[in-house]
Amino acid sequence: MKRSFIILCLIGLVSQLSAQIKHVKHIVLIGCDGFGAYAVPDAKMPNLKHLMETGSWSLKARCVMPSSSADNWASMLMGAGITEHGYTEWNSKVPEIPSVTTTKYGIFPTIFSVIRDQRPEAKTAAIYSWGGIAPLIEKDAINIVIPGGDAGDDFCVDTTVSVIKREKPLFTFIHVSQPDGVGHNIGHRTPAYYEELQKVDARIGKIVQALKDAGIENETIIIVTADHGGINKGHGGKSLDEIQIPWIINGVGVKKNHEIKDVIITYDTAATIAWVFGLKMPQSWRGKPVTDGFN
Repeated sequence: MKRSFIILCLIGLVSQLSAQIKHVKHIVLIGCDGFGAYAVPDAKMPNLKHLMETGSWSLKARCVMPSSSADNWASMLMGAGITEHGYTEWNSKVPEIPSVTTTKYGIFPTIFSVIRDQRPEAKTAAIYSWGGIAPLIEKDAINIVIPGGDAGDDFCVDTTVSVIKREKPLFTFIHVSQPDGVGHNIGHRTPAYYEELQKVDARIGKIVQALKDAGIENETIIIVTADHGGINKGHGGKSLDEIQIPWIINGVGVKKNHEIKDVIITYDTAATIAWVFGLKMPQSWRGKPVTDGFN
């Protein structure tokens, strides 16, 4: 009798998990370059804070070291740290350490090839403002790849809005370059930095509205995070202002107004996306799903 009860409980748990994943048909990952978690409490960001109030969040997630760009965008999308994927510098275009494994697309496995190999019919999209993203993604595994280049963040966001409405991808990744630019030119913790975050927030609001306009708001998960923070006019060091990043998740099956207390490292982002979609993660990945954010 006791054994039968345990089996029934396990069946019920699996059924609940399957139902949760089943109802998620889209994930949008918004990556804001140079967005330090320290800035969130004082920032005027009503759209972001609404996602926090109606979702789950942590302001103590951490990037990998060094606290710079390419190595962290790689880690976020590749589900592993620099000792596995090998991209170690702010503008790495090839691995400085040989990747421990590569896919048929020629680089360490990203969330894009994991989706392509297990859900070949699914549409995916990558839109990015900084050209340094290009060497870190498997372009041949992605349906829609749009580099923003000099057109900037507004172009990338407007393009993302159009792609969401028209294509409704299973997975969409958008990279925006701010507030990193202001952080470098004027400085972190400056009035200008906080003013720029208001523009970042407006862009987040546009993407949220696009999901509503596309009629897929109730079957979508949004993740907002960053590659690193900053201090003074730079980053790459060991201070918490540089290392701690926001990690906010909102949507189907996500706890509401919940602060995630579990440790989050940026490579857990790819693992969480794979887990939500019920995909098998590569053995070389080191990320873990952030399950504390879900009901």
